[in-house]
Amino acid sequence: MDIFSKIKEKLTHEFIDIIEWLDFTDDTIAHRFERYQNEIKNGAKLIVREGQTAVFVNEGQLADVFTPGTYNLTTKNLPILSTLKGWKYGFNSPFKAEVYFVNTHLFTDEKWGTKSPITLSDERFGLVEIRAFGTYAFKISDAGKFITDIVGTDNNFTNFEINEHLKSLIATRFTDTVGEANLPIELYAANTSELSDTCREVMAPEFQTVGISLEKFYIENVSMPEDLKKEIFEYSRIDKLDLDKLTKFKTAKAIEAAAKNEGGTAGAGMGMGMGFVLAQQMGGMMNPQMGGNPQMQQTGAPLPPPIPAAIQYFYAANGAQQGPVSFEQLQALFAGRTINRDSLVWKQGMAGWTALKDVEELKSFLGGNTPPPLPNS
Repeated sequence: MDIFSKIKEKLTHEFIDIIEWLDFTDDTIAHRFERYQNEIKNGAKLIVREGQTAVFVNEGQLADVFTPGTYNLTTKNLPILSTLKGWKYGFNSPFKAEVYFVNTHLFTDEKWGTKSPITLSDERFGLVEIRAFGTYAFKISDAGKFITDIVGTDNNFTNFEINEHLKSLIATRFTDTVGEANLPIELYAANTSELSDTCREVMAPEFQTVGISLEKFYIENVSMPEDLKKEIFEYSRIDKLDLDKLTKFKTAKAIEAAAKNEGGTAGAGMGMGMGFVLAQQMGGMMNPQMGGNPQMQQTGAPLPPPIPAAIQYFYAANGAQQGPVSFEQLQALFAGRTINRDSLVWKQGMAGWTALKDVEELKSFLGGNTPPPLPNS
């Protein structure tokens, strides 16, 4: 055997007869089968295992795609490559082509999250910011499209390389989806399951454009600033209450507290008076048909209209506003020298603060009814 025959025989034995890929990793999506000068022998055996797809690429063009199984490579099972190569009656061994194995199993527990807060407009709280994160699962549904559109010439493509692209896509579509949903802000955190399903339906078509199937999408948490949480909790409590009753109750408590701050008999009298008024109001609210009146409940007779409210006065003492107090209480304060004739007072209807001595109905405090002294005899 001459030297040229030996070289030819050596090169022939170097050509690959079996084309297969054993994946020992958990993160490889696509792997290019490496061999000497990309040469494949006529009749070479191709082994594609479950969870794999083999893709043949000729000079940058997508050729034949093989699903799981064992194949002897001939023109019969390489129709696209035969057309590209111009094989009409079979091909001469060897031929050149790139072979990519694509992992088609499910890639699970992939993480996603919003890099920056999402700004939403809420009818009650105005502009608010939320963040969200979760997991998703995907698999390659169209190996040929994935190789040509995403992998390119990368000889070992991992899910880490695609994750950054997918996470950006998810964040963008998630922002659009929650913005268009126009839900009350508290429902985003309370309805993560329904929102997850909606987001998956919105995102799935865009994943498919690059040969990827979005199998699962989960929103694990929607977070918002702590002060906004407190406002939402407070709003939800108030929303369950009768606001009219709550307002009347708080007003009565505030007036009662103000009366206690006055001290003395006048303050105590006012507090007791407000207590009676509050009791009557609460009785009326509890039994609106009967007005809270036992006599009305027994006879059904109409009640007279309420007595007009007594005039209330505010007064200045020690440089601070005090009151309101009734006419009698103000008279007691004058008698006790808490205020004097020059003290400023005000009531509803007065244009401004006026000295007590200049208010017509209060001049009686000054002893104006005392008769003048007898004339000199």
